[in-house]
Amino acid sequence: MTINKRGPVIVAVAALVALAGVVGWWSATRDGHSTGPAPAGERKILYWYDPMVPDQHFSQPGKSPFMDMQLQPKYADEDTKAGVEVSPVTQHSLGVRTVAVEKGRLGSEIVVSGTIAWDLRLERVVSARTEIIVDRLYVKAPFTKVQRGERLASVIAPAWSSALAEAQAIAQSAEVGTRELSAAAQARLRALGVPDGTQPGRDGRIVLTAPEQGVVSEIGVREGEVAPVGLTLFRVNGTRTVWLQAAIPQADAAGIAAGARAIAEVGGIANPVVGRVESVLPALDPASRTQQARIVLANPDGVLAAGQQARIVLRSDAGAESLLVPSDAVIGSGERAHVIVRHGDAHFMPMAVRTGRSSGGRTEVLSGLKEGEQVVVSGQFLLDSEASLSGALERLGGNGSQP
Repeated sequence: MTINKRGPVIVAVAALVALAGVVGWWSATRDGHSTGPAPAGERKILYWYDPMVPDQHFSQPGKSPFMDMQLQPKYADEDTKAGVEVSPVTQHSLGVRTVAVEKGRLGSEIVVSGTIAWDLRLERVVSARTEIIVDRLYVKAPFTKVQRGERLASVIAPAWSSALAEAQAIAQSAEVGTRELSAAAQARLRALGVPDGTQPGRDGRIVLTAPEQGVVSEIGVREGEVAPVGLTLFRVNGTRTVWLQAAIPQADAAGIAAGARAIAEVGGIANPVVGRVESVLPALDPASRTQQARIVLANPDGVLAAGQQARIVLRSDAGAESLLVPSDAVIGSGERAHVIVRHGDAHFMPMAVRTGRSSGGRTEVLSGLKEGEQVVVSGQFLLDSEASLSGALERLGGNGSQP
């Protein structure tokens, strides 16, 4: 009987070949390298991606160029619903928090520098409209504080003395028709520039007094001088209020209007001083490209003085109403800005928006949202990453989710 010893060998070789084929198929399938047609019912792969860089797509499987890991497949059946589903329990674990889109006026806030100046509405000038001789100065140093009616100087002015004597005589006369003469005498005093309330002295000298409580900022004469016609003798600036001249950049001037709130921090003064913008002056400095805003500050204690520098915070709620969201809710900027909107209890969808100005932690939304919609302000970046994996961000331009 002849035994064929080649039979077992052939069977063993065939078994090894079959085993190698099975192992090769399993390995290729595991690594995502299967090149044969997908069996019936197998999930369709759209592309491959790196979970750490989900926006980058690859047409073939392999190792990620970004991380030391294999690319993951993106299946077609995962792309059937826009947005992502997150259960309420998971939302709580992730710290997801939403707020409603609301209408309002976005206040503007800018920080500028400024200089304090005298309030010119409180400025009074004592001048000579006739030739006078300065006999004595009671206030000799500039920036001396004075009270209303306090003596400034004693002068000799013949024209003033005669006009005052005439007016006094007419006022004391009891004759009929002196009313017309009194009016003419008062007109003469005004024409000569005699300060109100001035009385002639017994020796012909006239005492000039402060017309306003404040600071004598200018003294134009000295004792013994002859003051020519038109010379400024004294300039008195009131201190009840002062002006703060703020230099506003041209780009920000349009957002500041009369009535805007101003908070001034002045060096050497402990507490900030609050005021209001009185007007934005219609002139632009060609060198600095800034526009001046005049701010009125109360100064009852007289601690503010001309020339002091201040740091100014200007706030205004002026402007048209617009939709507002917390700035933290906006992801990205410019044309790629979007927010995560919650629909129902567990569905979240990215929504492209067009944004405007931002101030005080809020941002204008010019298009893309409706009042009352809930936007995510905490945990939005985790949801945004998941939305990117689901392909929802790619559809912002094709399914009505873009403004």
